[in-house]
Amino acid sequence: MSHIAAFDAAFAKCPLIAILRGVKPDEVEAVGEALVEAGFTLIEVPLNSPDPLDSVARLAKRFAGRAVVGAGTVLHEHQVGSVLAAGGQMIISPNANLHVIGTSAAAGLVSLPGIATPSEAFAALDAGATALKLFPAEAATPAVVKAMRAVLPRDARVLPVGGIAPDNMQPWRDAGAAGFGLGSALYKPGMSAADVGANARAFVAALKGS
Repeated sequence: MSHIAAFDAAFAKCPLIAILRGVKPDEVEAVGEALVEAGFTLIEVPLNSPDPLDSVARLAKRFAGRAVVGAGTVLHEHQVGSVLAAGGQMIISPNANLHVIGTSAAAGLVSLPGIATPSEAFAALDAGATALKLFPAEAATPAVVKAMRAVLPRDARVLPVGGIAPDNMQPWRDAGAAGFGLGSALYKPGMSAADVGANARAFVAALKGS
């Protein structure tokens, strides 16, 4: 199965990306297990975390066939190959660097760039983006997603990231958000796997209720 097909299947099961910013390699597998048990199928380790490629490799090996793993805060083309070598399948960025998007797409990897405007969204899709990360969502509103959805291709997926919590997902979903990236409301450095699991279950329950 291609990386894109694996992502599509995982996204169909649970369109929530767990962002583990600050996670350490020696704790990442326990946290990953708590997420997968709660129903998560998409896990991101930002590259500004401690030894991020080690964490990506551990997650990719342990959860092969159960979750799609990737790296976030990917800002440069040369980092794409490093993530791929570690077993990562997703390249996630806070910005829409067309070179990073194109390199990811050429490698058959999932590309999830950050966008804030329709111009960035169309440029990212033209460059090969798999889906779009609306970031930071705190600076936008569900009305922005609704307006973008009116002009973007019907199959373009927009995922708000930033400030998303179980109690504010519904308006975004109603506006056409396909899924979400979840940060500090799901995981913070030092949080126990049990607490992450509890947070994850709350998000999954809110998603099912939307």
